[in-house]
Amino acid sequence: MDLLILLVSFVVILAGAELFTNGIEWFGHKLGLAEGAVGSVLAAVGTALPETMIPIIAILFASQEHSDEIGVGAILGAPFMLATLAMFVTGLAVLYQARHREAGDVMPVDTRVLGADMRTFGITYGLAIAAAIVLPSEPTWPKILVAVALIVIYGWYVKGHFEADPTVDAGDLAPLRFHRFDRHRTVAADNAPRLRVINLQVLFALGLIVVGAVQFVDAVSHISLSLGVSEVLLALVVAPIATELPEKFNSIIWIRQGKDTLAMGNITGAMVFQSAIPTSVALIFAPETWVAGPGLYIAFASAGIAFLSSAAIFLPMARSGRLRGRGLLVGGAFYVVYLAIVVIGVTAT
Repeated sequence: MDLLILLVSFVVILAGAELFTNGIEWFGHKLGLAEGAVGSVLAAVGTALPETMIPIIAILFASQEHSDEIGVGAILGAPFMLATLAMFVTGLAVLYQARHREAGDVMPVDTRVLGADMRTFGITYGLAIAAAIVLPSEPTWPKILVAVALIVIYGWYVKGHFEADPTVDAGDLAPLRFHRFDRHRTVAADNAPRLRVINLQVLFALGLIVVGAVQFVDAVSHISLSLGVSEVLLALVVAPIATELPEKFNSIIWIRQGKDTLAMGNITGAMVFQSAIPTSVALIFAPETWVAGPGLYIAFASAGIAFLSSAAIFLPMARSGRLRGRGLLVGGAFYVVYLAIVVIGVTAT
């Protein structure tokens, strides 16, 4: 039964991702937004909902003894998975498509957009991790100040993307999937659907993604526990893979369509969001737990791996001014390194 649920939820997430990418592009076109705003903000925040809700619910509403620690582990797992496994999967998609591209695996991305994303990620995640390492558990007000700073930085980051010149051309967009269901549709010059229909498709797609992700995580958890997989291994490795599926699917869909800035922005924008907003929740509502101390050393080690993987991928882009699909594959190597650390840590306890 769990395998059937796993398969069905996988298909539901995939369908939701396809509807979401289609709808969010039309939404960006209707509002006159740049690709950076569409990929790094709208798509990133939308598809980050499944993995974002897990730590927020654990910290704010759960009453179990170790719910705060579970929330902190989930917060740290999201940027790590995005910086390693999501990059690796996207790199594989680029290499697969390279045979159909004149430039091979050189990705036609806006390096300014991705550079801004990664600089912001370095600042926000660096501040959050520094707060866990340097600041004491008591008093808590310094951590609250850090949380406020993270929210302000993220707000400034979003403002910059939304003020960029629009780059989403209707001629590059596939027809809106829900346009055919609109009884009041009109044939405009650009065949643009109504905004309310676009909103309906985006919200419906997000609903599919959230429901599919929740069911997928539950199925993975049941299967893993029935096979005797450690709960620590499940929390740090297995569950984050499942919750990052929307970003991976979105990026693969956009890579297939040749929209590499949207594909990469969906990942890098989600990294910025995850490093700023969920960490702020932990700093404000669970400051005594946001400490790089006993029991969380392995979880916080993922932050170091995320920084190393990001640097290995994007510093060459900053020097050469281009990003290659094969360069993203290094994320897989860093993922394997962390997996080895987790396995050693689990078996040693």
